[in-house]
Amino acid sequence: MKKKILVIDDEQSIRLLLENFLSEDYTVFSRSNGIEALEWMERDIPDLIICDIQMPEMDGYKLLEKVRQRGYTKHTPVIMLSSHETSKERIKCYKLGAQDYLTKPFNPEELEEMIKKNFHPIHYALSW
Repeated sequence: MKKKILVIDDEQSIRLLLENFLSEDYTVFSRSNGIEALEWMERDIPDLIICDIQMPEMDGYKLLEKVRQRGYTKHTPVIMLSSHETSKERIKCYKLGAQDYLTKPFNPEELEEMIKKNFHPIHYALSW
């Protein structure tokens, strides 16, 4: 059974890009803002979340706080996406409980490595 990834981004092009890129190996669900994502998580639980920071209605920071407050998603890995490359934003995400932070535009191969790292914390490579 494929692992479930929830993509949250207000930009449809990013959602479609991630759905197309990840759907071969994962079951991908996407929502356009934090409120829609939380409503979806009332019915289903993702194995990993990829979330934009700047979104209408509920930004990524608030969503991350709410994900960490819920018992059933408290330990779900979260990768934050941002169009801003600042240490301040990155640190804020880590303090709120994000596992990783990736700047847009991003390299899909780097995202894939982040996902694998979060699903297999010791690392997935057998060649060590």
